[in-house]
Amino acid sequence: MLTQEHIVINGIHHKPIVIDTTYPANAKNLPIIIFCHGYKGFKDWGAWNLMASAFARAGYYFVKFNFSHNGGTIEQPIDFPDLEAFGNNNYTKELDDLATVIEWLFNNTTTLSLANLHDITLMGHSRGGGIVIIKAEEDSRIKQVIALASVSDFETRMNALEDASNWKKYGVTYIENSRTKQKMPHYFQFYENFIENKERLNIQRAIKNLSLPLLLIHGSNDTSVSVKEAEQLKLWQPEAELKIINGANHVFGAQHPWEHKDLPKNLEEAVKHACNFLANC
Repeated sequence: MLTQEHIVINGIHHKPIVIDTTYPANAKNLPIIIFCHGYKGFKDWGAWNLMASAFARAGYYFVKFNFSHNGGTIEQPIDFPDLEAFGNNNYTKELDDLATVIEWLFNNTTTLSLANLHDITLMGHSRGGGIVIIKAEEDSRIKQVIALASVSDFETRMNALEDASNWKKYGVTYIENSRTKQKMPHYFQFYENFIENKERLNIQRAIKNLSLPLLLIHGSNDTSVSVKEAEQLKLWQPEAELKIINGANHVFGAQHPWEHKDLPKNLEEAVKHACNFLANC
């Protein structure tokens, strides 16, 4: 039997952080996995809840959360009712949110009684993969990293959004969400924040400095983040373990909403790779 809890904590950027924890009932000293969603993502997207349960059944204290400025709210954590917050998101806010969640774990009585704070894994999907690589390099309490379909570079994506001069002139650029059809804003602060923190946000620098176990999982048919990016990450960090799942797309066969009771086969395979990796760390 699994236990699930829903928690809201205060973020340092004046927005709440909504958290879920999933873990086997009556268990003790559980290793911890903290999962970070990707761009235009959220903690309840697609099959992430099933993934959380799969890791919990395997003996982990699984934590997933919404970044404070991902566009969700406490009342509606799915999708993007708060586009103003989304437009004011940036990479350093996401790093701050992850740091806040880590600190919450160290000060949460439930976690202290159930989980092993000396065994924390960060796991991120897509943009979240870049975030966890950077944070793991910064925080010595992190023991392992798993990056699912991770990006290898933030700068090229920043430049692809909009020409900087036009962005500055109009103060905002928009990208359409193909699923919800919303015009999602990025205010110019996103670009300014990246330039101000360019060295910190360099994934190449961070991954080269990692001295802990790292697993890269990528789909061979990922059309959103090319498998070449996983190969580039591996090149920068030769000690990393790289698993390429044949035929898998960017979300490992899932979609939103996911209306099945079981994980898609590719995501199930990714979970198995992750569990085997952690068992051998």
